Amino acid sequence: MSAPYRVLLTDRAWPSLDLEREILASGNAEVIESPDDSEATLISLAADVDAIATCWAQVTGRVIEAAPKCKIIARLGIGLDNIDIPTATRLKIPVTNVPDYCIPEVADHTCGLILALNRKITFFDREAKQGRYKLSAAGPLRRLAGQTLGLIGFGRIARAVRERALGFGLEVIAHSPSGRDYGCGCEMVSLEALLKRSDIVSLHAPHTDASHHLLNREMLSRIKPGALVINTSRGGLIDHQALWESLKTDHLAGVALDVFDPEPPDLSDPMFADHRVVVTPHAAFTSEESLVELRTRVCQQILTTLQGGQPENLVNSENLEELTNDNVRSEAES
Repeated sequence: MSAPYRVLLTDRAWPSLDLEREILASGNAEVIESPDDSEATLISLAADVDAIATCWAQVTGRVIEAAPKCKIIARLGIGLDNIDIPTATRLKIPVTNVPDYCIPEVADHTCGLILALNRKITFFDREAKQGRYKLSAAGPLRRLAGQTLGLIGFGRIARAVRERALGFGLEVIAHSPSGRDYGCGCEMVSLEALLKRSDIVSLHAPHTDASHHLLNREMLSRIKPGALVINTSRGGLIDHQALWESLKTDHLAGVALDVFDPEPPDLSDPMFADHRVVVTPHAAFTSEESLVELRTRVCQQILTTLQGGQPENLVNSENLEELTNDNVRSEAES
């Protein structure tokens, strides 16, 4: 048997690699796990690997250029902001993700955070456990049904949140750059209209240069007074200092965050001690079922590519095709 393929795993969010080792071994591939996710360490390990699998580590252009044998970069997740896709494309390396593995989990988590804030569940829990059993301590509570939920971004997860939210009696509006409602009949509005109308604003957008600090001081000032903000997408979408200022002035009534920038956050920040802030440790994506699905499908993507096939969810396929066609034309003209 020929020497096994080598698959570099940059980082992971689960305790064991038994599943990865079992699946990859079936295709004559072995796992090389990085001891840390620093660029220097990844570069030092990249020279002799046939594939890179990454969870949250930054797979920079320098890391990719240090891996001349690499045939695929597979994201163990949905978002792609930690991979230098232009460099991978230039080097004709396919990049994949698994865009639909945790849709129920994130949608459920988002709705759980909406309920926790609207019903002040975490506040009551903390108060009761400290010996204070007082209903009036939380202030007025509002009926959820009839309120307006505004979804920033309208991909798979946002649409799943909408389905659940309608069951609670919420009115749902959404904003996305494309304005597409995907045939579901959701009212699509401008970002400014969404911020003005929404009692609850939930973020479901990718983090890009264009969307960095999408909710900055100016945008937060346009949010309906007394609104709630939920983020289960990417921490960089919100300017957290501006968010804290908006809470301190009581412009916002509550915030629930599952993602941060940087991550993990500095939990000594006074914002995290505020009873109106609910925090979960980037947990929305995870369940026993979602992690098995994610890990299995990524390993299958890698094996398919190493064996000469085309993996599912090839995110740079069009750019790779254009680059290949350009190369063919250049060779023909020379």
